Amino acid sequence: MRDLDPQAMALAFDGLDCGTESFLAEEVPLLSVGGVSGYLKSLLAGDPYLARLWVVGEVSSCQRSRNGHLFLTLVDPESGDLLKGVVWQSQTARLSFWPEVGQRVLALGQLGIYSGGSYYRLVIWQLLPAGEGLLAWRFQQLKARLAAEGLFDNQRPLPTHPQCIAVVSSPDAAGWGDIRRTLNQRYPGLRVLFAPAQVQGEAAPESIVRAIRRVERDGRAEVLIVARGGGSGEDLACFNDERVVRAIAECSIPVVTGIGHQRDETLADYAADYAAHTPTAAAERVVPDLRELQRQAFQLRQQLVERTLHALEKAEQRWHHAQRRLAQVHPERLLQQAQERLAQQQQRLVQAVRHRLQQQQQRHQALQQHLQALDPAAVLRRGYALVRDERGSLVRSHRLPPQTRLRIQLASGSLWARVEESHEPPQT
Repeated sequence: MRDLDPQAMALAFDGLDCGTESFLAEEVPLLSVGGVSGYLKSLLAGDPYLARLWVVGEVSSCQRSRNGHLFLTLVDPESGDLLKGVVWQSQTARLSFWPEVGQRVLALGQLGIYSGGSYYRLVIWQLLPAGEGLLAWRFQQLKARLAAEGLFDNQRPLPTHPQCIAVVSSPDAAGWGDIRRTLNQRYPGLRVLFAPAQVQGEAAPESIVRAIRRVERDGRAEVLIVARGGGSGEDLACFNDERVVRAIAECSIPVVTGIGHQRDETLADYAADYAAHTPTAAAERVVPDLRELQRQAFQLRQQLVERTLHALEKAEQRWHHAQRRLAQVHPERLLQQAQERLAQQQQRLVQAVRHRLQQQQQRHQALQQHLQALDPAAVLRRGYALVRDERGSLVRSHRLPPQTRLRIQLASGSLWARVEESHEPPQT
C-alpha cells in the first residue's frame, strides 16, 4: 500500500475532537478494502462455530443463475434480519428438496465473506424443511450408514413354541400390561422374564442397552420383545439411538419390537428380526394361540378319521376286485377256457383242411382236363394220324423223296405207305 502523507492525514482530522495527535502517534492499522475483506474472511474461517452450522429462516427470494448456482435470501420473520446464501451448481443435485419463497427451511453450511459485495453469506450444502426436517435428515443419514454395515439384514426365524421369553420395557408402560395379558390368554404357563428399562428420555438408550445385555447374560430366554407402545417422535427418539439399534442387531437371540403404532417407524424396527405395530401384535407374533392350536388339532383329527375311512373303503373295493380277478384265474376256469380255445382251434383247423382239400381237388380236375386235351391218343381218336419215317422220326414236311416208306399211326392200329409224289400246300 502507498504510504500517506502525515500532514495530509492531519488536515483530514482537523476540526475533529478525536485526538488527532494520538491517532498519528499510535500504531493504528491501515487497510485497503480488500484487506478488510480478507481479514474478515480469515476471522470467519478460523471460527469453528461458523465453519459448520444450521441456520433456520424463511426464504424471501430464490433464484437460479444461468450457470446453475442457486442464490437465495433467508429472513428472520421476528427481527427482519436478512442472510444471503448460495448453493453452488455442483451441490444442487444433493439437495433434499428445492426451496420456494415463503418456506421456512433449515440450511446447513459455512458462513463466509463475499468480497465482491463486502457482505457475509452462507455457503449452503444442504436444505431441509424446518420443524422436524433436521431430525428426519439425521434419521435418514444414520439409517443409510447402518444399512450399509448390514445391521438390517439380520432376519432370523422365531421359535415356533418357545418355553421362555424376555420382555424389555418400562414397568409403568401400558404396552407391558398388554403383553402380559396377551401372553396369558394365548399361551398360559409360559415363563416370561421381565427386564425393566427406561423407554423415554436422555437416559433411555443406555437403560435399554443394559436391559438387553442382562437378558443375554441370563441365557434362558429363546426370544426377546422390546416394547413401548407408541408416542410422539420425541418420545420414540431413544429407539433411533445408534447404541440401541446395535444392541438389537447384535443380540444373540431373535428380537421382536413392538415400539409404536403402524404410522411409527424406528431404526430399532429395522434391526429387529420382526417388527410388530403394537406390543400386543408383538406378543401375538412370539407365541401361538393354544385355543387355535386345539382347534387345528381337532380339525386334523377329523381329517385323519375321514382319510382313514376313505382309505379303508378303497381297500375294500380293491379286495372285492381282487376276488373277482381270482375267480377268473381259478385252475378249473383256466382249464375250461383252454378247452374252449382248443375246440375253436380244432374247428378252424378242420375247416382250413377241408377248404384246402377242395382247392386241390379242383386244381387236379383242371390239370386232368388239360392233360386229356393234350393226349396224342385223344387227337388220333378225333381222326388225326401220326406219320413217321423208317427211322421213327415224325414227318412234318411234304418234301420227301419219292419211294420213301412211311409208317402211319391211327387210333386203331397203323399201316405202311410209300411216297409216290408230293405237292405244295395250297395258298390261302
